[in-house]
Amino acid sequence: MAKAADRALFSPLHCISVLVHYYKRAAMKEHRSLTPRQEVLAERALFSAILTLRSVEECRAFFRDLCTPAELQALADRWAVVALLQQGVPYREIYKQTGVSVTTVGRVARYLTNGNGGYTLAAARLKDQRPT
Repeated sequence: MAKAADRALFSPLHCISVLVHYYKRAAMKEHRSLTPRQEVLAERALFSAILTLRSVEECRAFFRDLCTPAELQALADRWAVVALLQQGVPYREIYKQTGVSVTTVGRVARYLTNGNGGYTLAAARLKDQRPT
């Protein structure tokens, strides 16, 4: 049986938050020309699919199918950085603990404070779900 923290970490809302931050700003290769409306519809279809997932195991299976191992590791690394930043850990210490570059730590910090609010929302919901 999965722990409550594991379920929250891989909840659909968390997954969407991470995907939005990772893929929205990533330099992606052009494989076809999409109109802005088509891009929105494609994102909505992806996020709707994620919201159908009901467990950590289902989410893990979906993301292992969707992402390369390197992409999945990058997502997990960024999420680990969020928690450390919220604890006030200095960038270089985060690098020492995680191996995530100081540049990436800075990028995560920037999105944490000036992004779309996804990191903050997911972190707050996880905090609310933790037993006191």
